[in-house]
Amino acid sequence: MDAVYTHGHHESVLRSHRWRTAENSAAYLLPHLKPHMTLLDVGSGPGTITADLAARVGHVTASEVTVEALELARAELAARGVANAAFAVADAHALDFPDDTFCVVHAHQVLQHVGDPVRALREMRRVTKPGGFVAARDSDYTAFAWYPQIPVLDDWMALYQRMARGNGGEPDAGRRLLSWARAAGFEDVTATSSTWCFATPEDRAWWGGMWAERILGSAMADQALATGAATRDDLLRMADGWREWAADGDGWFSVLHGEILCRA
Repeated sequence: MDAVYTHGHHESVLRSHRWRTAENSAAYLLPHLKPHMTLLDVGSGPGTITADLAARVGHVTASEVTVEALELARAELAARGVANAAFAVADAHALDFPDDTFCVVHAHQVLQHVGDPVRALREMRRVTKPGGFVAARDSDYTAFAWYPQIPVLDDWMALYQRMARGNGGEPDAGRRLLSWARAAGFEDVTATSSTWCFATPEDRAWWGGMWAERILGSAMADQALATGAATRDDLLRMADGWREWAADGDGWFSVLHGEILCRA
């Protein structure tokens, strides 16, 4: 229950999260949304997906585990003039809403970071109206693929896996979503997958540059140094590896995600 959020809220992390849209991060859910629906976005982050979903349903509630994190979504929705939204501080393990409140409960890149994803899914189901949808999408780090095979990026992957699991999360959540949904009691589950791909010069510069900055300045970097999982020189080598990958004209990176769409 006491999992620590590995990424933190460094500007490089938020820059990555603000790139996300409903189209590139929730396409599996969009055909099922209707204008009359109410939707809870669990772990709304900086709110870019939340704002996109608000344009497709009658009302959204953005939730985050702390007031500070929730303010990021509040600011984004205010900047976009989104009026059909509410905000709530809520733990995914114990959502502070009555049973059968929402037509849809959505979580993007959340279950990989919680201490008990099955309990979180049970809570998401509890607050969903009968016949409604629980939708979740999570990446699967071991399934990430890239070229060229720069050895120090393998070191980055090993470090991330170590830090995420040490924080109580599951970085290979994508492949586990179906099993978690079944363990939570869902019987009607559609499991799919999709990817992000970064291969153009612009995409490589953005993705590689973002990770080069994150490995040096984010909460993950602080945790790695504090626990002795990596030295500053190790992190500098990983940042250089990301820049090397980004500068290579053959550079290609694919992020695999698992998805579940569950009927309550």
